[in-house]
Amino acid sequence: MKFNKTTLSNGLKTITIPMEDNPAVTVLVMVETGSKYETKKINGLSHFLEHMMFKGTSKRPTAMDISRELDSLGAQYNAFTGQEYTGYYAKVSKEKVDNALDVVSDVYLNPLLNEKEIEKEKGVIVEEIRMYQDLPHRHVHDVFMNLVYGDQPAGWNIAGTEDTVRSFKREDFAKYISEHYVAEATTVVISGSFDEGDIIKKIEKAFSKISTSSKHKKIQVEEKQGKPEIFLKFKETDQAHLVLGFRSFDANSKYDATLSVLSTLLGGGMSSRLFQKLREEMGVGYYIRANHDTYTDHGLFTISTGIDTGRIDEVIKTLLEECKKVLNEEITEEELNKVKDYISGSFILGLETSDSRAEYSAINQILKGKIELPQEEIDKIRKVTVEDIKEVAKLIFVDEKLNLAIIGPYKDSERFQKLLTLNNKNK
Repeated sequence: MKFNKTTLSNGLKTITIPMEDNPAVTVLVMVETGSKYETKKINGLSHFLEHMMFKGTSKRPTAMDISRELDSLGAQYNAFTGQEYTGYYAKVSKEKVDNALDVVSDVYLNPLLNEKEIEKEKGVIVEEIRMYQDLPHRHVHDVFMNLVYGDQPAGWNIAGTEDTVRSFKREDFAKYISEHYVAEATTVVISGSFDEGDIIKKIEKAFSKISTSSKHKKIQVEEKQGKPEIFLKFKETDQAHLVLGFRSFDANSKYDATLSVLSTLLGGGMSSRLFQKLREEMGVGYYIRANHDTYTDHGLFTISTGIDTGRIDEVIKTLLEECKKVLNEEITEEELNKVKDYISGSFILGLETSDSRAEYSAINQILKGKIELPQEEIDKIRKVTVEDIKEVAKLIFVDEKLNLAIIGPYKDSERFQKLLTLNNKNK
């Protein structure tokens, strides 16, 4: 994968990713803001604003005007909000790249923020919040984040609460845009088949009126934990959903590649240790996965699964035992190489399309401040040793970093608290 990165005179960053034989082009605008840039009073505003950007601009006054034009281009388009970034994109045939750039830049720079549309959208977002709360396999991750980080932005729901959503006024959105949607915090990515000779000029023209105010900083995450923590959310379900996880390291940590290998070893793919143990051997659940999620200033190593409610105790014990096995038992070179092959193969397959390359590059730029080529990341994975895995496991698989969130038909947290130990101290 090749790319070119430029910072324009107004502070706007551009990334161009040529894919000569690709029939499609993705135009992505990413801004360094999200729920971690919010106060408690405006929790959910970043996500709500993302919705409002498609509700009309000065050039395209209604949501229908925007969608009709994008549909006429045959575009795939959407937006997304995370804790540390918000993105807007359109993917079109290569002949339509100028049209896509025009629409996406217009949406980003010139939202009308119509008060009637704001009031209507409140109902939509409240229902979105309720929908995810009714999906235990999804909602348990929100519960877990709140358990780990508590009452700070990293622990709040990205969508906010029903109360905050209903409280927003037009001036809240306008103020937020003026503070965060600025050139210094914005990255424009063009990925696919396009004329590299003039695309930067076109971006510069399209974003010539973007604000050049200084970008707002977010509050740093506070890490506070001295013992294993647990949170139960009671829900009458036939299946229990849990996230067991450990405080880990940020996106620029020297352990990043090693943690990717460790998460794949335990719960990446159908041949992983946990999949084989829980599904194939014990027959207790359908899905089981391990992830290493990173942010600019913190990270989490998590294991998530949905299981038979009557067998949750033995599952928790098994998950902890499998973590301890990494520390205390052999990892063969054969197993390690299979894990590396899996990561390398899936990584390359995950970057086949123009939109996947655009998103990969923009997220890397925001979280790491740089873009690592896929081959560079694969090379780091290839260099991970058994000793590296055991070293990082010793650092994170400790009681004082251990957390467990459960959604299911349980009320006795003490029952699970007794199970929650690795008997391993971080020294």
